[in-house]
Amino acid sequence: MVHVSPYLIERHISRSSLLRRAWELLTSDTEVQSLLRMANVNAVERLLYNDHGPVHAQIVAGTALELFDMLYNHGLRPSSIIHRTVPTLDCARLIILLGAYLHDIGNSVHRDNHELIGAILSTSILDRLLPNIVSLCREQCDQYKVRAEVQQAIYATSMNVTALTLEASIVKVADSLDMAEGRARLPYSKGKTDIHALSALSIKRVEITNGESRPIQIRVQMEDKAGMFQIEKVLLPKIKTSIIQEYIEIVPILLDNNSISLSTIYP
Repeated sequence: MVHVSPYLIERHISRSSLLRRAWELLTSDTEVQSLLRMANVNAVERLLYNDHGPVHAQIVAGTALELFDMLYNHGLRPSSIIHRTVPTLDCARLIILLGAYLHDIGNSVHRDNHELIGAILSTSILDRLLPNIVSLCREQCDQYKVRAEVQQAIYATSMNVTALTLEASIVKVADSLDMAEGRARLPYSKGKTDIHALSALSIKRVEITNGESRPIQIRVQMEDKAGMFQIEKVLLPKIKTSIIQEYIEIVPILLDNNSISLSTIYP
């Protein structure tokens, strides 16, 4: 069982020189970091939405790589490998890392259509960074195919877009798993008390483990049933527009009732 948190990324980048190099470039790149901070200016400061900045990007990246490894261990194979857009498993993981970390940069321009904006903005970033990353691939890796796969992962995080690949589906679901209270604290402190803020504040912890009926079980610990809003209106719609919904089960846990599990949800 793993806890969805900013620290999850380290266990994955420590295993791969390719991912470590990508992570170092992403977290030190002036443009990437400026766009993520501007994403929070628009989302948090101006719209009073939950966190969409560097911490959220880090949480989503680590969570996505964890989901990928779990699904791979259950026999699923990356779409990029199946369709021969990349040559190695490490390159498939690279697509997930880049897509997850960059998925919210479009918020730096505007919240509306931010997924499409982000995919467009990522072009120059990926063209600049990828040559310094794919050179570490064991086999020849086409940076433009990687770029297209990453851009699909960014674009498909939209609620209304169906992910076409395993990689994009994983990024999409991982995005919705960063739902615990920390994301909503700043908007709440600024006076936002709608169901989005209150439901997120009620969620104390999100865990990922092996499922009972399906490969992945998502355990959502909440102080009251307001947290169900996050599951029903954020998590489930993203799972249902992915290609991995049949591999996931959700267990809401109500902490106020001595950690009694509510009914397991099968998307």
